[in-house]
Amino acid sequence: MLSLEQIKGIGPSSIKLLNKIGIKSVEDLINNIPRKYEDYSNVLKISKIRPGSVTIKARIHSVTKRYSRKGLHMTEALASDDSGSVKLMWFNQPYRASSLKKDEDYYISGEFAPSYKYLSIQNPSVELVSSFPINTARIVPQYKLTKGLSSNNIRKFTKLAFDKTKINETLPNWLIEEYSLISRDKALFHMHFPSTFKDMDEAKKRIGFEEVFELSLASELNKREFSKNNGLKIPISEKEIVEFVSKLPYKLTDDQRKATWQILLDMSSGVPMNRLLEGDVGSGKTIVALISAINALNSGYQTAIMAPTEILASQHFNTIKNLLPNKLKDKVILLSGQLKLNDKKKAQAEIENGKSLIIIGTHALIQDKIKFKNLGYVVIDEQHRFGVEQRKLLQSKADVMPHVLNMSATPIPRSIALTLYGELEITILAEKPAGRQTVNTEVINPEQRLNLYKSLDSKLANGEQTFIVCPLITDDVTAGRSLSVENISKQVKQWLPKHEITVIHGKMKSEEKDKIMHDFKNGAIKILVSTTVIEVGVDIPNATTMIIEGADKFGLAQLHQLRGRIGRGDKPGACYLIPTDSDGFSRRLKYIEKIYDGFKLADYDLEMRGPGAIYGTVQHGALDLRVAKLTDTKLIALARKAANQYILKNENLLQYPELKARVDRLRTITNLN
Repeated sequence: MLSLEQIKGIGPSSIKLLNKIGIKSVEDLINNIPRKYEDYSNVLKISKIRPGSVTIKARIHSVTKRYSRKGLHMTEALASDDSGSVKLMWFNQPYRASSLKKDEDYYISGEFAPSYKYLSIQNPSVELVSSFPINTARIVPQYKLTKGLSSNNIRKFTKLAFDKTKINETLPNWLIEEYSLISRDKALFHMHFPSTFKDMDEAKKRIGFEEVFELSLASELNKREFSKNNGLKIPISEKEIVEFVSKLPYKLTDDQRKATWQILLDMSSGVPMNRLLEGDVGSGKTIVALISAINALNSGYQTAIMAPTEILASQHFNTIKNLLPNKLKDKVILLSGQLKLNDKKKAQAEIENGKSLIIIGTHALIQDKIKFKNLGYVVIDEQHRFGVEQRKLLQSKADVMPHVLNMSATPIPRSIALTLYGELEITILAEKPAGRQTVNTEVINPEQRLNLYKSLDSKLANGEQTFIVCPLITDDVTAGRSLSVENISKQVKQWLPKHEITVIHGKMKSEEKDKIMHDFKNGAIKILVSTTVIEVGVDIPNATTMIIEGADKFGLAQLHQLRGRIGRGDKPGACYLIPTDSDGFSRRLKYIEKIYDGFKLADYDLEMRGPGAIYGTVQHGALDLRVAKLTDTKLIALARKAANQYILKNENLLQYPELKARVDRLRTITNLN
């Protein structure tokens, strides 16, 4: 495809501005999907226009220019049709006077509004009726901009690009016909220059379909490639597992039993397992991972459990060691970056000689020095917090492709899970273990904040602890009050001066965050003011209260994750949601007061706010859907079906180099193997 320099009409200064918004080639320009549209397609007679956005077809008769009392350069013109006349006004656009041709017919689109005691169309876009209109008399796209670059500029450059560029098709004819899609070149042109809303809808269907198709194709190719690996056939040690489960201090839920059995079947199949275990807060994923690790251990295979933080890895280690029978306790080891040198060398030796069969750690597990003797099973906790290469590094430490269990505590609607994690088999733990407490949730008027905070005093004096969650790290006054950990912590120190208060946020170093969480867990800190870094993982039994400031700034799935940090001991938990202001009592926040099912909340958030409400926390680079909507389950189902048909027909991706390039990129981003 042509470079920007090769398009006549796009000069060096414009190229610099386009580069600032990520447009570095003609392909980028054509694929620069508009962020919204304004409808100027309804061309009215001048006598029919009313205040608001309008379009007229009129002849310009006179053009004058002057300076206002405030020093503004003003260009004025009179436009007329057979029904009347209207004044046009441009502010600080001196070039307008010379560019307008008298007694020519123009399409004129702009805002009809009061100005200087009379109505005029202000700063309108004008285009000769004899030309192809790109800024007027049509549905007009609006783009992401930077200073010095207008949507008018981008529309002009985009039209120039289309005039000089041949757009290749990326889908086979049979697929386009079967799924009633328009061609790719027509779809892209109509995304930028739709004549009708039908044009735009057809374009969105084609581009959105292709986005999900590409993701699905990448996932399916990864899945098939992964299944070709030689897998370990780890038999199900039923007797030992039944004995272990019978001695647990609690009864497994039906979901836990089903999930465990499915994982054990995968491990015994001879095909490498690649499964996502998705469980709501407190659903008991760790015990499922442990039972399957014991199954690997009984056949002499090592299990590596990788967690994103030191404190979470330590928590897993303590939980697992306490649950294991005495004869297996010395088989589990914690590999931590905080170990002293001699202890670290001893741990490395025990991993390498095979004495340790369940190895728990953070990124320390993927260091070059760590050698496994017989790694057969890999468990990655909160898998979205690790990069693709980190996950692959751990798997590469096995001689034969190990079985892989990815775990996530973020409830994800099925449409998103299928789109993002199509290469994985998905298991869901929706059922909570018996006795798990429900956290009482209440939306609080901001005017009652002081009373709420002061009511904590007796609880804190009684040994209980509190989380305060804020959407910002540093001061940024929103709606009249700051929502930063910086500012909120200062306020709370004034209101509760007797109690130890500490701040934690994502910009701190890992070691500093781990120390703070360790001190909080041990009770040295009574109040922890935090951003969402505490969203997943650590159990603090004495943490009974959570206050979430600016709660309307968070998605419901995220609020649910946050409140899952409290009420994990023998005392009930209480979560208070404080909106930004008194107008923040939305139906959405009232919904979470009553609903404690994370999957229902995620579905509701997806419907109400879109995928960003959920994926603000998941941080997944593959979810780059500019047109497709994850609420469109019909489109997702069709695109996934098409991807499987494409593979079954043995279509050659080399025939479609642009599609191949995008699918290859997505395979790298999404590959969880």
